[in-house]
Amino acid sequence: MGDSRLEPLMLSEAERLTLQGWAKRRTTTQGLAKRARIVLMCARGLSNTAVAARLDTDRGTVRRWRTRFQQDRLDGLSDEPRPGVPRTITDAQVEEVVVRTLEEVPEGATHWSKRELARKAGISPTSVLRIWRAFGLQPWRTENFKISPDPLLIDKIRDVVGLYLAPPANAAVFAVDEKPQIQALERTAPVLSMVPGTPERRSFDYVRHGTIDLFAALNTATGKVIGKLSAQHRAVDSRDFLDKIDRQTDPGLAVHVICDNLSAHKAPVVHPRFQPHFTSTYSSWINQVERWFAELEQRCLKRGVCCSLDELKAPLEDWIKIWNEEARPFKWTRTRAPHLVPGAGLFVVVGCAAPLREQIACDHGRRRVFRPVERECPAPREMQGQGARSRQVKNRQVGAARTA
Repeated sequence: MGDSRLEPLMLSEAERLTLQGWAKRRTTTQGLAKRARIVLMCARGLSNTAVAARLDTDRGTVRRWRTRFQQDRLDGLSDEPRPGVPRTITDAQVEEVVVRTLEEVPEGATHWSKRELARKAGISPTSVLRIWRAFGLQPWRTENFKISPDPLLIDKIRDVVGLYLAPPANAAVFAVDEKPQIQALERTAPVLSMVPGTPERRSFDYVRHGTIDLFAALNTATGKVIGKLSAQHRAVDSRDFLDKIDRQTDPGLAVHVICDNLSAHKAPVVHPRFQPHFTSTYSSWINQVERWFAELEQRCLKRGVCCSLDELKAPLEDWIKIWNEEARPFKWTRTRAPHLVPGAGLFVVVGCAAPLREQIACDHGRRRVFRPVERECPAPREMQGQGARSRQVKNRQVGAARTA
């Protein structure tokens, strides 16, 4: 029964549909769903007392949400922003944490821990961690890089990448390398199979039953691999492998071979049909066959148990056969990268042709070049003032170049 003293609550069709959705949807919070039901019943002309009785609540709650809806409509049913706790960490303390992290090291150590820095700054370790997080600082982490001293670095990269992006007509391009010293390892205890909740387990120590070398040539156009097992990887063994590639390649095609700077590859015994293209020093990442070796290691060798060299040869030959049955070329992607200049200990490529101005990356490893960027980072809760909804802290991050 309605109450004539109450102002009638009228709903538009859109508001009614929204409220009904909030009231019925399973993902709606219970508080919002209850408020939507209160408004829907009030819109039917029921009094506050009747609505409170049907929804098992009190009249004050019904009156509050009726009034809020009449004033602010749908927005009035949402929770108002709460002021939160008073700020406990000053800007000076935040600056001290950041400056100490970047410019100082603790006595007798190489980097700060959150507890050690918290004692110096007079705040909690959790607060230090939140400040680090807000500014993107991770003093416990380190990364390695290697600068190539090859004087022909740019020319060699341009040459090799050109073969990937625009291979010559009437020619086959092979990425060639060897994986030496593949060990036939036997675990000192039987391997324990995986069971629900427990991964496969192996003993840490092992018995080695010899090693073998694998020569591999990856056809960059088809993804198929030509392989050869050898007891050594001398220059004559490399020449024998090139003869095998020659026999399995269409005689009408020219053959381009991408290889590294191993002395066996530069020996005088070079195949007359093949045109070699050498990668730059410390740049094996650019040779696509290395990606295939990584796949071989992860899926065939890493968890294998072999009691003899014969037991090692069989899975290697089977792996190459199975791979070639469903071979696909590796997909190389190019993402835009800025031009850098030499200096600051960073590896830099300058003056490359247009395709090389973009970053070269493959599934095996990425060569990333970062430039200084400025981004907005949320501040820790302790850094937010009374009544503040959010606070943004600017942080300038200077990246480094990863080289393989």
